[in-house]
Amino acid sequence: IGPHGFHVISGFALAALLVVCGFMFGPPGDESRIEPISSGSLAAYLLGAAIVVLASFHADSAIIIFTALVGGTFIVAWRAQAATGAIAAAAALVFIVFAEWAVRGNPDMLVVPGGPLPGIGPAATDASVTSHLITAAIFAASFGVMGFLAQGRSGNAMIPVVWSAAGVFTPLALLVALYARIAHLDRSVPFAIVAVVLAGAYGAATEILTRRPSRPGQAISIALFATGSLSALALALTFALEKGWLTIALALMSLAAAWISMQRPIPFLRSLSAILAGIVVLRIGYEPRIAGAAVGQVPIFNWLLWGYGIPALSFWIASQFMRRRRDDAPLRAVEGAAILFTVLLAFMEIRHAVSGGNIYATNSSLTEFALQVCVALAMAIGLERLRIRTGSIVHNVAAVLLTVYAGLATVFGLFLLETPILWPTDVGGPFINLLLLGYALPALLALLLSYAVAGRRHPAYVNTIAAGALVLALAYLTFEIRRLYHGPILTRGATTGAEQYTYSIAWLAFGVALLGIGILFNSQRARLASAAVIALTVLKAFLIDMSTLTGVYRALSFMCLGLVLVTIGWLYQRILFRSATPPAEAAAQAGT
Repeated sequence: IGPHGFHVISGFALAALLVVCGFMFGPPGDESRIEPISSGSLAAYLLGAAIVVLASFHADSAIIIFTALVGGTFIVAWRAQAATGAIAAAAALVFIVFAEWAVRGNPDMLVVPGGPLPGIGPAATDASVTSHLITAAIFAASFGVMGFLAQGRSGNAMIPVVWSAAGVFTPLALLVALYARIAHLDRSVPFAIVAVVLAGAYGAATEILTRRPSRPGQAISIALFATGSLSALALALTFALEKGWLTIALALMSLAAAWISMQRPIPFLRSLSAILAGIVVLRIGYEPRIAGAAVGQVPIFNWLLWGYGIPALSFWIASQFMRRRRDDAPLRAVEGAAILFTVLLAFMEIRHAVSGGNIYATNSSLTEFALQVCVALAMAIGLERLRIRTGSIVHNVAAVLLTVYAGLATVFGLFLLETPILWPTDVGGPFINLLLLGYALPALLALLLSYAVAGRRHPAYVNTIAAGALVLALAYLTFEIRRLYHGPILTRGATTGAEQYTYSIAWLAFGVALLGIGILFNSQRARLASAAVIALTVLKAFLIDMSTLTGVYRALSFMCLGLVLVTIGWLYQRILFRSATPPAEAAAQAGT
């Protein structure tokens, strides 16, 4: 170690004395500019010292040499701003040295599916934990204090930014490395306390810099220190909490960043809130159950409620805070996360309830599709109302996507994959059954959605939703009649003439009811729906009833159909056409 240590120390000293611009015997240079040769020469010898530490398995003498060179870099860069780039190199090398020490002390980190890497593992000559703790404390304090004190010393914005970035990054990186080596990535309250103290220090630095007069690079430095404060808090929660609570804590951190951005207008805090929201989204992509196998068996009140509900609430509140200032990309990201977690909360709880707690179950059911369609339509209605107030493109797109999903789930789930008319599904009791949940309630929600978007979206979009509501309502009426004739399994037994006659009468009554609603409320949409249902009934009468019904049922079917058609004609002539006649024309007709 001696010869190598002497080489890097002497080379570093000569580079500082002769090469660094503006320091001692070095060439003159621009005081407000980072000069690559000056910074690179010091960084080269810092790299050599780091290699000596790694090659000697962190021998005490090698660590002392490396520490001395990092301290020399502080002195030179403080006096000569041309060498400020060496501070960034020093911060990176400090992290590399301690990260290697952490991995070397944890052989399980080196294990891959094929087994441990050959020839690599902990060595008996590793330096003691105590010496590394002391060295890390020195590095963390030095980088943090110097990064704060360097603010406002230069007219070049890049120089204070480099100092602050190193002052924020290095203590956090060292804390993570020490935690990995000493606590073995397990829960550790002492490390959580240190992280909280570090968060407080960064928060104090942010507050002090915010109150100072504006200087070049100060806004970015404030954002860096604020980011460091929130990152330290996130680390504290990581060190102290289990994985499920960590997801909740990160979501609350996003809310905290949004709230702080309201108190202190630091632009990066909005981006930080969105970044934290993105991390939480990636986290659930890795483990959708949040708490793993410990999600629980109780419907609703399980880990899914807390793991998805609290982040959803946090993101909704954060989006409200952020919207008070402006509508930008970070706000839209947080709004998207809020909607995503709300939808996933509902869908995951549905999945958990119908599959007995196993959300990875491969089977599906009519109950699951019905609940998903109802939830999607209800959320689409809420988002349609919300987008009127906010004008958010995220709420707009999300409402459309939920409506499209509800439509696809209705077609492929309720009418194909799990329809009880094709598959032997037990629908339950005579009236309170799955048909009410799967067809009647979605029909009502689709009707409400069509009124929520009427006049605000393209007529074709509105009419499609209204048509879907009509199809669902007619399907419910038909399936409910079949339930009364065949019992809870709709596929059992043959269709009788009485059943066919009941279908025709029920469809006619449904059409007449729609016509009455259309006349009473002057709704053209209801009258068109009535015409469609009655036309379908007429087709059924001629295509099905004539070939399947016999005797009195056929006669009654056509008698009722004719009576209804005559009544409808009379209603249109006496009520609709008369109400549509202009007053002047009506008076002229009365005079004649």
